[in-house]
Amino acid sequence: MNPQGERWTAEQVLALAPDAASRKAGGKLASAGPWSGTGAYGQGMWGLCSGSGSKPYRTVVDLNGPGYRCSCPSRKFPCKHALGLLLLWASGDGAVPRSGEPPEWAEQWLSGRRERAEQAAAGRAGAGAGARKGEGGGAADPEAARRRAERRAQRIAAGASELERRLADLLRDGLATADRAGYGAWDETAARMVDAQAPGLEARVRELGAMPSSGAGWPARLLEECALAHLLNQGFLHMDRLPEKLAATTRSRVGVTVPVAELLASGEAIRDRWLVLGRQDGTDGKLTTRRVWLRGERTGGMALLLSFGAAGQSPEPALPTGLVLEADLTYYPGARPLRAALASRYGDDPAPSAAASGAPAGGGVEEALARYEAALSEDPWLDGWPVVLSDVVPIPGDEGWQLANVRSGVALPVDPRCVGRTNLWQLMAISGGGPVTVFGECGHRGFSPLTTWDPGPVPLTATTSQGGPH
Repeated sequence: MNPQGERWTAEQVLALAPDAASRKAGGKLASAGPWSGTGAYGQGMWGLCSGSGSKPYRTVVDLNGPGYRCSCPSRKFPCKHALGLLLLWASGDGAVPRSGEPPEWAEQWLSGRRERAEQAAAGRAGAGAGARKGEGGGAADPEAARRRAERRAQRIAAGASELERRLADLLRDGLATADRAGYGAWDETAARMVDAQAPGLEARVRELGAMPSSGAGWPARLLEECALAHLLNQGFLHMDRLPEKLAATTRSRVGVTVPVAELLASGEAIRDRWLVLGRQDGTDGKLTTRRVWLRGERTGGMALLLSFGAAGQSPEPALPTGLVLEADLTYYPGARPLRAALASRYGDDPAPSAAASGAPAGGGVEEALARYEAALSEDPWLDGWPVVLSDVVPIPGDEGWQLANVRSGVALPVDPRCVGRTNLWQLMAISGGGPVTVFGECGHRGFSPLTTWDPGPVPLTATTSQGGPH
């Protein structure tokens, strides 16, 4: 993004906000009144915002990232002042003019970010070269790393075996006992999975514990989840019998992931112009999880960037929905790769996507189901696959929402876990009874919408979710 070229829309700026309160507060600062000394140069933007104190808050934004710095005491990231400054720039009314060199206080932070980015890039290049040449370069002892990996594998295997016994007891005693036993027994089993360093198994145990309170039909869903947990346990316990790609998927599902530095050093980088299709932030009270979905313009491949931050903090990357960036992505190993790491970005001006003038290309309901089916055949634990649906009309009903294709007449049910989300009604309002383009995940429970493109004269990404069932 470039203050001297195409600008973001207000919706794209607000997509960066960590919560609804920040979006509202940032919107109140989107006028020139509280601002002074604003300017933009290269990828930097700055301004002074008057507040309750005697001195104005110093706010600076690095558009390459983006990154933010403000002298206010807020612990949110970005704060309302950074959002307000971006909204002021996005309005395009000249309130954030092109300027010469930034003031010293802004330049000091901006130059520090540039230096750290250059050092990080050099470090990744050096690590990659060292890995290819087999050089130690002060890295950890490979033999010690191998022993640690073996010890962790043993702990996970013990955890998987214990979970197998818990599942066998449940099925022997009958599923009805899960309703009577309450969550305590599952909570204890989940704690054992934490001790076993198997966060993927822990998440499945907590999902099992929540099933009896999930509404009508829970016994069938509990049985399904028990089967998937059993399949994962057996897959890990018999890893040596699996094809390498399926083994990599199994390791990732139990929570064993490749370190980013190792992935970038040894994995294949795929360069493309990546369209940001949607973003979803969620929190469990301790950790904020950010999911950003991308689609390659040339390769057509889907990718998921997954990042974490402390509760109340906004993880990076904070890529607004609807932008395109030229970048290298490296996929994590697996039978059907989806999660990726952002390696290198090219140029200083990630261009606005086609979404600024029209919705991205999508397919029908049948195509979405076929894509999920193909992915599921390679990853049996896959909950959903990202797809873009075009020409669909949202239809609410007593038995749940549906997205109906206007051409084929085929309808796809909306995931029941999404029914409580307000953005379903936003989707309905944007549609107005007419067809829209929707991005989301297609899974065995239905479709989970994340982003909708307004079919009107000024298309917008209007219903990007900030929460959800994932």
